[in-house]
Amino acid sequence: MRRYVKVLGYLLSVHVLALVVMTLFRLVEFIALHGMIVDAGASRMMAFVKGLWFDNVIACYISVLPVAVLLIAMSFGWCHRRLLKGVSIWYAVWYAIAFMPSAANTPYFQYFFKNINSSIFGWFGYVSTTSGMLLEESSYWFYIGLYLVLTAAFIYALIRLRRYFGGYFCQDMGTANGRLGSMRLLPKDNMHPVPVVARFVISLLVIGACLFGIRGRMGYNPIKVSQAYYCEDSFLNQLGINPAFNLLTSALDDMRKENKELHLMPYPEAIANTRQWLGLTGKVDSTNILKREVINDSLVRVKADGISAIKGEHPNVVVILMESMSANLLGTFGNKQPLTPTLDSLYRHSLAFTHFYSAGIHTNHGMTATLYSFPALMFRNLMKGTVTPRRKGIATVLKQYGYENMFFMTHEAQYDNMKAFFSTNGYDDIYSQENYPKSEVVNSFGVSDHFEMGYALNTINQKAKTGKPFMATILTVSNHPPYVIPDFFKPKTQDKETQIVEYADWAIGDFLKKASREPWYKNTIFVIQADHGKLVGKSEGELPQSYNHIPLIIFGPGVPQMQYAGLGMQVDVMPTLFGLMHLNYEYEGFGVNLLKEQRPMVFYSADNQIVARDHKRCYIYNPSMNRSFCYDVLPNGDLKETKQEAKFKDLKNYVFSNIQTAEYIERRQH
Repeated sequence: MRRYVKVLGYLLSVHVLALVVMTLFRLVEFIALHGMIVDAGASRMMAFVKGLWFDNVIACYISVLPVAVLLIAMSFGWCHRRLLKGVSIWYAVWYAIAFMPSAANTPYFQYFFKNINSSIFGWFGYVSTTSGMLLEESSYWFYIGLYLVLTAAFIYALIRLRRYFGGYFCQDMGTANGRLGSMRLLPKDNMHPVPVVARFVISLLVIGACLFGIRGRMGYNPIKVSQAYYCEDSFLNQLGINPAFNLLTSALDDMRKENKELHLMPYPEAIANTRQWLGLTGKVDSTNILKREVINDSLVRVKADGISAIKGEHPNVVVILMESMSANLLGTFGNKQPLTPTLDSLYRHSLAFTHFYSAGIHTNHGMTATLYSFPALMFRNLMKGTVTPRRKGIATVLKQYGYENMFFMTHEAQYDNMKAFFSTNGYDDIYSQENYPKSEVVNSFGVSDHFEMGYALNTINQKAKTGKPFMATILTVSNHPPYVIPDFFKPKTQDKETQIVEYADWAIGDFLKKASREPWYKNTIFVIQADHGKLVGKSEGELPQSYNHIPLIIFGPGVPQMQYAGLGMQVDVMPTLFGLMHLNYEYEGFGVNLLKEQRPMVFYSADNQIVARDHKRCYIYNPSMNRSFCYDVLPNGDLKETKQEAKFKDLKNYVFSNIQTAEYIERRQH
């Protein structure tokens, strides 16, 4: 029995060791990100207690098989030293895998303000780009090193534990030469029915305890991420969730049949509500539920065959989508550091929007919403599919009017299926890393912003000589790790996170300055906005406002100089732009012309959350948790959580209806 107890001691030692390592990862995350804490009165210790609970779930997942095999074998004396070695290898491999999300979670959380989840699997299709991003960004090296050090220490401790406890396995083997002979570990006098039964019962109890550890709690449902929530501080609530647990559960949720489609509300109710808010009346076409004709007294009427009859000169269009340029980074919105003189100046001399929001928190969300007027559906990439999706948007309409459409990106054309998607949906020419000199490629995301914009300017100048109107879309990437600041640029600030913002703003200013010297400039409407935001300062709630509050600037011929204080979102860019251009077109999107209509509310998403807000309230819903978060918007713009969910019913209905309608359209397209 003594040797059986020793084996129990070995299993328990490994379990405790794993919990210690995972707690160390959490401690590092707490130290690195503690500045995100906004609730001074919330217990820090409770986050670690909750974390230990979730860590134990992962440890039990990994341990249940070796516990069952080793203890049952020991119960009947069928154990062998090699079995212990095999168990140790099992632990080494699986904990090395489990520790990866814990190490990666700190930089991931810092960028997205959420724990690592199944959305990262979308990066696996771009191994070189993703690995380049990880290795080229120096701030990530610490976490890579931390993973290697703690994992190596864990494996070394495993080896020591195996050797220590292996000594008990080598005794009484029944051989003269000291080599392993019989598979029996225990002396024969310990193989009587009573000790065998006792050991077997104990083994069943330990296995049961392990299974209970996987379940995590009593009650009807097993443990969910919501169990980690104990206060009003979003960072502390999420700190307790084991990253491997979050990744595993989100992946399993994605695979469940019932979760492959959102079920927020019945489709007919959602469609009826959305059509009402968009002012659509009449019979609903089940194939094109939002289809309508938009009349803006166009200079050009598009014939039924798609051939345009020109009645006047059309302005060119240049759309610039700036990577991660949160409104909170601009001096216009209260930033005390002089990071964005170009954008701040444009805000004073353009049609500028002060309460404008991105569709999601990823670049593909911003592009499909801005260019095709379709909202983000949480973590899904709507530019991908077995067959490249077809969408109607700015480029497809302008193509009918005789425009030449160009898209410029810094990275490889295949990234996020961009070349296929944009070639399919209205763009004539796609320019990417493949078009640029290899000497100009500075990191895994390709060339620097200033080079891309210089290349775009030269290309636009050549296209303009044809006399045809054009649209150029420029997607920047500088404000995304790994940050690369050209040697010639001299920032005023000291932190790399702010220096890169200075550079991104300068690159825009340099492009506009050079473009202003060209003949086509005076007949061009410029649209400058962010694809999405990023965390700036502390989080006010479950989803920081800075992730979705972004700048939108429009200027050019016929564009009024004014600040628009109403609500707006990326799906509104297309109808607002075409309203300024006086174009008539067929429209199937979710947007409105903000110069003619005011939005009562906006809605957007962030991987596992959907949001609706107005000037006074903000409603956040997490479908996987089935939990709502309600906030009042204070006069200074901050959020204050409230429990009065009843007064948020209209916001809930607004986001549920629009997202469910978008889900219906997306399903019908496939």
